[in-house]
Amino acid sequence: MRRMEDWATGIVETLDPLVRRLLAPNPSPFTHSGTQSYIVGRGDVAVIDPGPDVPEHVDALLDAVRGERIAFILCTHTHRDHSPASRPLQAATGAPIVGCPPLALEDDGPRADAAFDFDYRPDRVLADGETVSGEGWTLEAVATPGHTSNHLCYALSERRALFTGDHVMGWSTTIVSPPDGDMAAYMASLAKLLAREDAVYYPAHGPAVENPQRLVRGLIGHRRQREGQILRHLQAGEGQIPAMVAAMYKGVDPGLHPAAARSVLAHLIDLEARGMVSEEGPAWRPR
Repeated sequence: MRRMEDWATGIVETLDPLVRRLLAPNPSPFTHSGTQSYIVGRGDVAVIDPGPDVPEHVDALLDAVRGERIAFILCTHTHRDHSPASRPLQAATGAPIVGCPPLALEDDGPRADAAFDFDYRPDRVLADGETVSGEGWTLEAVATPGHTSNHLCYALSERRALFTGDHVMGWSTTIVSPPDGDMAAYMASLAKLLAREDAVYYPAHGPAVENPQRLVRGLIGHRRQREGQILRHLQAGEGQIPAMVAAMYKGVDPGLHPAAARSVLAHLIDLEARGMVSEEGPAWRPR
């Protein structure tokens, strides 16, 4: 895997005759080297995940397509490192914003609201299987809830390629943070991708994935392993999430433990729905 310092922002990389990549200048422990925006097609193009509203990145996107027409601006989901730049890009080009629906919160549970782009307003929402197209390319929406409830991937049929947003990343596993993040939905979405025949994944973070089915099988196995660890901790009498995280994520930067705790909670909620555990006050217990 390329080191973070080897990735250059503001420079267009051609990955395929139909696919170009531009890295936003927002590296972090949660975004790897930053959010990758993709330009699909030539002449009439689509921009997937325009990224954060950082003027230098928006300018770089506009420079990358100078002399071309942006036909569509597509977002995989509405985290703030993915969708906010859709608005200045639309203001500069007039291109419609299409793809995932706005995030609709129907609960009052605790969450990290700062991560979400509540100003996102698409001109058209794509349902699973719906398409947009230009000369020589077609992008099909593939509904993949789990990381967020509104997450979409986009399949480029001409290349058997899938733009996976944050559902499958090229450098790390995905955080599933309740109440919007849903482990059962995430696992079902992984199974959905495993049944497909894509040849390459282009994630929003990390390098392209050239053996996607193997990676997806590994992600499913990883989540099952985590579930098994959680059940063993509960059976041993340890039902507090912080203690489980400390034991399960030894060697991981402690600054990432709060995010890991959200995924552990997502597993516990899924296990509770399946009748395998219950929440008793501040702790969880096996049934």
